[in-house]
Amino acid sequence: MPRYEYRCRTCGDTFELSRPMAESSDPAACPAGHDDTVKLLSAVAVGGTATATGGGPAPSGGGGGGGCCGGGCCG
Repeated sequence: MPRYEYRCRTCGDTFELSRPMAESSDPAACPAGHDDTVKLLSAVAVGGTATATGGGPAPSGGGGGGGCCGGGCCG
């Protein structure tokens, strides 16, 4: 079940709730009991490093793969 982050406008507390996606925009009361809350936009960050092992080609340092600058339209 997804977790959503909310902030209470009354006390400033930030808290998380696990709820179905269909209920993500429903009102949420803060742990202190206040009802004036807002859902925060959460960004997912995925990181790591690539390493070449064995017979495959080594990862290249270049971009490419679409977008303006990756597609070569930036001069």
